[in-house]
Amino acid sequence: MIAATALTRFAFRSRFLYDIDSVNFALALQRFDPSVHQPHPPGYFLYVCLGKLSNAVFHDANVALVAISILASCGTVAMIYLLASAWFASASSGRAAAAFAGLIFVCSPLAWFHGTVALTYIVEAFFSACVGYFCWRVYSGASLFIFPAAAALGLATGFRQSSLVVLAPLFLFSIRRAPRRIALSGIGALGLVLIAWFIPMLYAAGGPHAYAASLWSLWRLVPARQTVFTSSVFTSLARVCLIVAICALSFGPAVLLPLCASKSANGRLKTFTWIWLAPGLLLFTFVYLKFVNSGYLLVLLPPACAWLGFWAADWYRHSTLPKTTRISVLIAAVALNCAIFLRAPLYFPYREVQRSEQELAATVKDIRQIVNPAGTILVGFDSHFLGYRHAGYYLPEYLTLQFPEVPLASSTGVFTMRHQDTHLVSRLWIGAFRDFLLFPLPSSGNEYLAYMQRIQARFPPGELHVTVLNGREFLTGPVSALPVLFPNAIAIEAR
Repeated sequence: MIAATALTRFAFRSRFLYDIDSVNFALALQRFDPSVHQPHPPGYFLYVCLGKLSNAVFHDANVALVAISILASCGTVAMIYLLASAWFASASSGRAAAAFAGLIFVCSPLAWFHGTVALTYIVEAFFSACVGYFCWRVYSGASLFIFPAAAALGLATGFRQSSLVVLAPLFLFSIRRAPRRIALSGIGALGLVLIAWFIPMLYAAGGPHAYAASLWSLWRLVPARQTVFTSSVFTSLARVCLIVAICALSFGPAVLLPLCASKSANGRLKTFTWIWLAPGLLLFTFVYLKFVNSGYLLVLLPPACAWLGFWAADWYRHSTLPKTTRISVLIAAVALNCAIFLRAPLYFPYREVQRSEQELAATVKDIRQIVNPAGTILVGFDSHFLGYRHAGYYLPEYLTLQFPEVPLASSTGVFTMRHQDTHLVSRLWIGAFRDFLLFPLPSSGNEYLAYMQRIQARFPPGELHVTVLNGREFLTGPVSALPVLFPNAIAIEAR
């Protein structure tokens, strides 16, 4: 299963940095600074550190980060197998449950995708599986597993800080019956691991004040506007439906297995599972979740795979269908999951990743033919795909600005990129430049087209000029018109 995971992820690995977060991580390999989103807060410090080590081997940021995703995927399938084996060892189909759980992970469209791109979610799934397995051993009476559980949770938090919120309740629940001395020592070990990376991260981020300010700024811009306290209850209800939809995409036909679930599993295991799942489900329901961030749910993937593996083994063992029919059903389910990963009309399938990479490569090539970096500014948008981050990373010789302006403590500012480095400035003098070019958004999707039309409508008639190259439209204009987009941060006159 480890080999199957490695081969399937390697064969379909991405060749370019996938989205805005991927570029943020790649930039952080050169200079760690969450205040300018290298990477975005809360920093993902240990992920960046591991990325630097990987990059020292591969000398390519995307390859280095994708390699981490592939290795994390291999580790996750191994831990899911161990977890299911431990959970259902007393059941007659325990070994089969572990095998089915691993197979479900290998063929999960969403897990497959995240094993091929430069993002942190599959790494969090690996640590979730480790924490869950070690906590189960503690919960089952092996108290000394508190220490590997504490170490795994502390490291997980260094890779994705949200892991502490999602997994700490499981850790505390599992140690409550352990001898008090060992339990307190385990909590102390967790604290030491957290301190071991948190203090160096604060130092690298420019100090506690700079780190806290960047974290608070991002919170106000995105998640704070969509929590249950700042939006209607219908937003949370919509996220519940979204969670169900993401689960369907994660497992394909396997989501139907609970309908034929056995009653044989013990209550202690069910309680343990709900303690594992509930914090994450509450967080994603009432605080923040978007479809394009479906990877958030991978932290809950290991227990889901283990239970689905148990139900699959139970169905296979007790079904009255002929063996050839049962095997045919399994092959059809695997084929459907592969089809979802390869061809589904969504944001994450391999076809869409390929299309996006081809469009990015063509756009970068065309821009270099159309405009000169010495006299032209690129204006990109705050977009997950083909936004200002991709423009600034893959066209490092150009000065790239992000639209829109962002709020600062007492004013507004603009993110700028050049030579694959980011700065946030409150005032930018651009008198040395003659023109600007709007970095085109993805060609697919009506929302992108509508957004570009709204941007064009800001300019007076005739201010923007259209250049067509290889069937793609590029909008250019004089820098004197840029205050239309940046009324507070742009200064035309030389200092």
